Amino acid sequence: MLLTQKTAAEPTATLAAHDRIYRRIRTRIMHGQMLPGEALTLRGIAKEFDVSMTPAREAVRRLVSEGALSLSSSGRVATPELSNDRIEELAAIRALLEPELATRALPRAHPALIDRMELMNQSVAEAVVKRDAVAYIRANLEFHRTLYLRAQAPAMLALAETVWLQMGPTMRALYGKLRRTTEPPRHHKLILAALRAGDEPGLRLAVRADVTQGLRLLAA
Repeated sequence: MLLTQKTAAEPTATLAAHDRIYRRIRTRIMHGQMLPGEALTLRGIAKEFDVSMTPAREAVRRLVSEGALSLSSSGRVATPELSNDRIEELAAIRALLEPELATRALPRAHPALIDRMELMNQSVAEAVVKRDAVAYIRANLEFHRTLYLRAQAPAMLALAETVWLQMGPTMRALYGKLRRTTEPPRHHKLILAALRAGDEPGLRLAVRADVTQGLRLLAA
């Protein structure tokens, strides 16, 4: 009986370890804690998280399937180095998805939510002043995610997050290009104003400009 219980528990433990590793690395990539082209090894992941190779391999496989990591023919695993064409494609996807999410969220964007987003935008501004790229990316994404959650469109939000995930390392390059600025994204103020006014066309324009302007600077 004891042997049966142990055998049944092992797959569960492996699954839990795989999910934990996946979520931790996914967050690092999305928030720009890893640079474009940064390599990972299964052995290194297993050592860091104190697990066997199996959950490390499963976590990497899942991240590769989402485009968060690339797998070369030689077996090298690394964060993606995006071409200009790929950046333009991702910018176009964001321009389609995120204004729609914002529009769907608008009827449920109550004053308390907008006030909370105002505070988040202050965190974005503080990160810019401190030249903290990771904090900037994290706060900026949280600003958008807080609004989009009100859209009640989980499949659409999941697609948007996949794009954010693929862009994470490359956003570090964008932050380097904008390092002289001391202002938060100006389109955030337009987003907040449109939310308070219930201005759907204005909201769509502000979100589209916000999510595409920065990405296109990368391809310039």
